[in-house]
Amino acid sequence: MPSYSIGQAAQLLGVSSETVRRWADGGKLGMAREGSGKRTIDGAALARFAAERGAGLHAVPEDDVPTSVRNSFVGIVTAVRVDDVAAQVEVQSGPHRLVSLVTREAVDELALEVGVTVTARVKSTSVHIDVP
Repeated sequence: MPSYSIGQAAQLLGVSSETVRRWADGGKLGMAREGSGKRTIDGAALARFAAERGAGLHAVPEDDVPTSVRNSFVGIVTAVRVDDVAAQVEVQSGPHRLVSLVTREAVDELALEVGVTVTARVKSTSVHIDVP
């Protein structure tokens, strides 16, 4: 399972590193320390937090409301539902939740799982997911 630095988590959540530190210090977001003492966030825990925040449980401050939307969304996978042929992948990018239907083969090839960082690219009615 991937883990994220404070800066990486801040970028995925669309907030400052200081905000992530405050959330961690306030008990809203769990962190651990690596052997070197560096603070990290478990990918699955970050995915849960991102999904809750996107659902309004951790509201986005009003002064952070985006004024425009780009066609590429860097985010974290919050859910993957797979059947025999198709899969549904949910991505939380800041306050934006994106859902994409892809093949099961694509999920396997990209090693998509909860907690992985991806980029969702939106063109017309399609969403393409790239793993950095």
